[in-house]
Amino acid sequence: MTPRELVPRESEIAVIGLARSGRAVATLLRKHGYHVYASDLASSPDTGRCAEELRSQGVSVDVGRHDLDRLARASLVVTSPGVPPSARPLAFSRENGIRVASEVEVALHFLEGPRVIAVTGTNGKTTTTALIAHLLRGLDLEAVEAGNIGTPLSEIAIREHQPKWISLEMSSFQLHDTPSLRPDVGVLTNLSPDHLDRYATVEEYYADKARFFVNANGDSLWVVNGDDGAVKLMVRDVAGHKYPFSLTGEAPGYFDSARNELVVLGAPLLQRNDLPLLGPHNVANALAASLAVMVADRSHQTQKARKGIAAALRTFRSLPHRLELVGEFDGVQWINDSKATNVSSAAVAIDGMERPTVLLLGGRHKGEAYTPLVDAVRKKVKRVIAYGEAAAIIATDLRPVVDVVRLGSDFDEVIRTARATARAGEAILLSPACSSYDMFSNYEERGERFRALAAKEA
Repeated sequence: MTPRELVPRESEIAVIGLARSGRAVATLLRKHGYHVYASDLASSPDTGRCAEELRSQGVSVDVGRHDLDRLARASLVVTSPGVPPSARPLAFSRENGIRVASEVEVALHFLEGPRVIAVTGTNGKTTTTALIAHLLRGLDLEAVEAGNIGTPLSEIAIREHQPKWISLEMSSFQLHDTPSLRPDVGVLTNLSPDHLDRYATVEEYYADKARFFVNANGDSLWVVNGDDGAVKLMVRDVAGHKYPFSLTGEAPGYFDSARNELVVLGAPLLQRNDLPLLGPHNVANALAASLAVMVADRSHQTQKARKGIAAALRTFRSLPHRLELVGEFDGVQWINDSKATNVSSAAVAIDGMERPTVLLLGGRHKGEAYTPLVDAVRKKVKRVIAYGEAAAIIATDLRPVVDVVRLGSDFDEVIRTARATARAGEAILLSPACSSYDMFSNYEERGERFRALAAKEA
């Protein structure tokens, strides 16, 4: 589909949501001559500034309301990933037969040549996306990361000069309304229950993830988690060439525990000690990223290219709020894993700990039980500090196996209690397994507060 086929030029496109992706896609559409109406129910200084910026470009904007009468006349409705499908303007659009598309779906129509490696999964997708772009740049290739990682794809599509490669993170919300996605390589990191505050069932969540493969054909290239039963089931009948990665056995990309090295496409790539990332899951992320880059183009498999990829792996640092080592104070490691907003992500973080750990769990409950953490907690955790709205549920689920201190919603008190509990040679891990919205505006704010308090009295 070409840009001219999005909608007739004389009709109007509605954009729902004025966060970064909504602003970017509205700007992109105006640049290409489309009539655009944008709206956001939230009224804040940020949305106000965005509205003024878009109005200066000729976009019609409503803040604090959605004009459903105007929406009814739109030829296309574009949604941001933060807007749930049940939101009134989206439900209204579908009820009235108006096509709904994601910001990514629109941006894809305006890309003129970049090759795309797309990444999805429950956990690890942001780190893997960043790793892929970093490895491509390590091969002296022009590459950017975009999508759910923070930079809207529309911001890339609007550039006069577009990069040669895009590493594109896709959330389940984005996949829901992106039917034209056909990546040069697709990566599925893992699958586990998540977003049950937004999906009625795990099956609905997995169904959106499965949309990743809707355009698969015999030439498609897929990098998939060979250790994950749900992944193997999802891709079993998907067309194309599959390249599994594994931490437990030989595969196109695997960890050789006897030699302590990462092996990719039949040859050693890197010693584990040379990968500056915490936890076994980051070994899996590095294997997935390396495989994706190498299968994307045969020129990435030469000895020179392999050396470039290995060198880039050595220089990659963990992203903020993802098992980020904030520092070691009085012999205690402080680790910020605020991005762990679901139980499976927290379990991975706990399992990767190498010291006795004081674990901070809490925030807004997302519908999952915390009992899947039991095995990892029993092995690695000396005390759980449960806080926020989910504290009572966490305490009920984990008290049979670990000492749990239940607190309220005073994050300073949480940190004081953790500091008083931990001893030299131990670690304090913020891996909440919950969303942040009961106490913070997002997981970044939560992680930054943790970082500041960790260093405050050091």
